[in-house]
Amino acid sequence: MARRHIAYSATPPLTHTLNVTKRWASTLSIWGVGAGSAALLFLSVTPLVKRELLVKIPLLKEYYIDNTPASDKPF
Repeated sequence: MARRHIAYSATPPLTHTLNVTKRWASTLSIWGVGAGSAALLFLSVTPLVKRELLVKIPLLKEYYIDNTPASDKPF
């Protein structure tokens, strides 16, 4: 019975790093977009986020502008 020899070839570390990066990049970007969207959703009631961020987005501007007269605001 003949013995079989398994030949291993060394791969450069950079190749392994690039493969791992490619694999994780799409997953992390999807989770990042989801986390950012959730943070904006939960912080959209905060006046600072409304005034400094959401009002400056062209499509969301009309929705987040506060048109309430000063006499009707409690604070």
